[in-house]
Amino acid sequence: MRIVVDVNHPAHVHYFKNFIREMEERGHEVLVTASEKDISFELLEKYHIGFKNVGSYGTSLVRKLINIPIIDVRYYNLTKGFQPDIFIGAGSIRAAHVSYLLRKPCINFEDTEHSTEQIRLYLPFVEGVPTPSCFTQDLGKKQIRFSGYMELAYLHPNRFTPDPAVLDDLGLAEGDPFTIVRFVSWQASHDLGQHGIHDRVGLVKALEHYGRVLITSEGALPAELQDYRLRVSPEKLHDLLYYATLYVGEGGTMASEAAILGTPSIYVSSLAGTMGNFIELEETYDLLYSFTDGSAALGKAIEILQDPASKEKWRSKRERLLADKIDVTAFMVWFIENYPRSFTVQSRHGNTIKRSLS
Repeated sequence: MRIVVDVNHPAHVHYFKNFIREMEERGHEVLVTASEKDISFELLEKYHIGFKNVGSYGTSLVRKLINIPIIDVRYYNLTKGFQPDIFIGAGSIRAAHVSYLLRKPCINFEDTEHSTEQIRLYLPFVEGVPTPSCFTQDLGKKQIRFSGYMELAYLHPNRFTPDPAVLDDLGLAEGDPFTIVRFVSWQASHDLGQHGIHDRVGLVKALEHYGRVLITSEGALPAELQDYRLRVSPEKLHDLLYYATLYVGEGGTMASEAAILGTPSIYVSSLAGTMGNFIELEETYDLLYSFTDGSAALGKAIEILQDPASKEKWRSKRERLLADKIDVTAFMVWFIENYPRSFTVQSRHGNTIKRSLS
């Protein structure tokens, strides 16, 4: 099988890295295409994944809209000669459009309910849209649901073992209290008009009373916070999240990653309460708390930091989650290798498939 895997965000590198390796080990040919978005290229290189550079859509909404047909043409030229059998992406507009032109199926994974414009642009052109079972939208007959989160493609225990060596890099030891704080740029198309933590300096200074604070940020930091910037190779960030005492941030992906790793997680965004995975992580598993207000989030953060048993409690909650969810990479491999029969099987017998992939 000849497979095109499209990467349009750093998170997508993690979504598909294990799938790419496993499919190649099984004898399939994989072409990886990628946009220049934040550290996407750096991550691909760190994981020794070769890729074709698709370019960038830009940062403004107008520029992104103008570039859609331009990127589509470039993508067509990059992929046609590969003669693919199937395209795989995560909300990929270009993969959907070009696969349709080449009369090949496209499977677009989706877990972001508020990406409404993006979904409208790709949905008519794809064959299937796998979503987590907790996804709140009904996308119609092309949608199938699986019992997991996209983050479990790389953070399921079958795929991830934390390495404590990352703590040595930062002068930390296991058990040392530290908080990871994430700030985002709010420039993604689905983030326009949204907001998160208003008093960034005040939040960090308050958290610092309970241990070291490490900041990861998409954009520039104010002068008062420069010394808190996390300087660690990006592929080691999940190891660090595993050992952290707490995560607080505007980054939704990192908030769910922390929760899935058994680290107390606080998500601060005007989007709180709009996405199924966060609702489930909060209401069903009590691993994550969502806030639209930074002050309320800080109060909860301090409550967690003052509880010396918080990490032990979260590890126990994590075990309950893992008992309910699947190894998402194993699901991807099964689904693509057996497509299109797998679409029908998953639609009718999703619970059976869940048990076999746990």
